[in-house]
Amino acid sequence: MLIGRFANARGEFYGVVEGDAAYPVRDLFRPERTGDPPVPLGTLTVRAPVVPSKAVCVGLNYRDHARELGLPVPDEPVLFLKPPTAVIGPGEAVVCPAASSRVDYEAELAVVIGRTARRVRPHDAHHFILGYCCANDVTARDLQRKDGQWTRAKSFDTFLPLGPYVVTDVDPADLEVSLFLNGERKQHSRTRELIFDVPTLVSFISHIMTLHPGDVVLTGTPAGVGPLRPGDMVEVVIEGVGRLVNPVVAENPGCECGPSRVL
Repeated sequence: MLIGRFANARGEFYGVVEGDAAYPVRDLFRPERTGDPPVPLGTLTVRAPVVPSKAVCVGLNYRDHARELGLPVPDEPVLFLKPPTAVIGPGEAVVCPAASSRVDYEAELAVVIGRTARRVRPHDAHHFILGYCCANDVTARDLQRKDGQWTRAKSFDTFLPLGPYVVTDVDPADLEVSLFLNGERKQHSRTRELIFDVPTLVSFISHIMTLHPGDVVLTGTPAGVGPLRPGDMVEVVIEGVGRLVNPVVAENPGCECGPSRVL
């Protein structure tokens, strides 16, 4: 099942996508149809499928990315947060802030939580997951390096594209993950390269903080992270999950981007 959040002249609604139409449903977590007629997708704006209370992200969680950086595999997941104000949907612009001279893309599989999760065991994690969507963990890399921690670098408005839909019936164990920049593939891996898999991550995080319905867990990015520049078009493509496309713009004409080392 594909569940999306949509907008038209009448307002916003959740819908189940079938073919070229969205069938209105009660909400993201109760996808029973309302009985209203289907709405053609071509008449709708697709919003980010969720606006989480928090996005819990994992750094250095692909083996190929660790090899690329010459860094040891972590013993436990390395966590950081992104605020809900960073979330944008498909087609919305990633804004390079004037405060940064290096803004990077990071393609990621996002886990969407469907039930309140606290102290979940790994083998029970699937009961608390609604589904999956594409994510781009946009990062002001120069500020990450300057600050010595990640809050400012990860938290600018527009730095968390999500979408296009929540897919409820995909197995996350071995999905192809790619990122295309202006049509050229820059990142390519599979989720089998994850150091900590989805059940492990949901369990680990839920023993630290309560995960609420609609929260997202970003599972890490593979090798090949690089810079975005105003005028670029960036696409995250995940097998069985979808294709998330966003343009890149400058906050002002002084925003430029150039190389750095990344986590």
